[in-house]
Amino acid sequence: MRRTPALRALSTETELTPGHLIQPLFVVDGEGREEPIDSMPGQMRWPISRLVEECRGLVALGVPAVALFPKLDPKLKREDGREALNPDTLVLRAIRAVKEALPGLAVITDLALDPYTTHGHDGLVDGRGDLANDPTVEILAEMGILAAEAGADLVAPSDMMDGRVGAIRRALDGNGFERTGILAYSAKFASAYYGPFRDAVGSASSAGTHHLDKRGYQLNPANRREALTEIALDEEEGADILLVKPAGPYLDIIREVREATELPLAAYQVSGEYAQIHAAAERGWLDLESCRDESLLAIRRAGADMILSYFARDFAAARAE
Repeated sequence: MRRTPALRALSTETELTPGHLIQPLFVVDGEGREEPIDSMPGQMRWPISRLVEECRGLVALGVPAVALFPKLDPKLKREDGREALNPDTLVLRAIRAVKEALPGLAVITDLALDPYTTHGHDGLVDGRGDLANDPTVEILAEMGILAAEAGADLVAPSDMMDGRVGAIRRALDGNGFERTGILAYSAKFASAYYGPFRDAVGSASSAGTHHLDKRGYQLNPANRREALTEIALDEEEGADILLVKPAGPYLDIIREVREATELPLAAYQVSGEYAQIHAAAERGWLDLESCRDESLLAIRRAGADMILSYFARDFAAARAE
């Protein structure tokens, strides 16, 4: 059954198409050109006008969804991240612009404070330097309402605070947004693979390090059972989609979650995964396209229904050729 391309096609078990992919996109203020991200070759920070055109191209290639992340002017960042609750903050303006131009494109927006805080953490920090869970959850719920008002199809709490999915669901339902879904970062590990993303949104420069320590609230990479506990809690609280992050180094977790739930399952092929494939390809050690496709296929094979990946556009473009 492996002898010819036709026989291999007939016996292929896992399908990977552009329709399985979500393109993360970074947005900045201003009307100029897009800004290249040095640590993520081929990725840009997009002004809103250019962001809309990029999204238009993704729709034409068959990519059904984007996830938007803002890079704020450092002058807007505060210890309490209060810019996140500005009804006219950057990401909300971006959501409105994309949905007005492309109403059929699914728009996902992150709920976390790391782009908005001077310390770079995902929530409020108390006097002892610990994350203040409940006050952070209150802000996340308010952020969810603002995102729904702007037109987001899915809000995506990525902060790993306890109880936030239930609080966001209650806030959305109580304000008439029953149809806004929650894509919960349910098993988000304290990974070393997030460095380029922190460059892209500016949380690394805020904190003064690429290696911001988030082990106090993100999952221990050594723990499998704890990840399943977090998954079960988010499902019980009303998540519509569950997510494992990172993807490639955690294929075992993706498989276990797939077997533990009937909910749709997402996985995030994170910035470090993307950057390391590009770096090896630039050295001539790996073939970029083959490794790109194999890495995505592995995530699908492990059980992910959808994949957030910086490779989404390139993969879809290659399929369109």
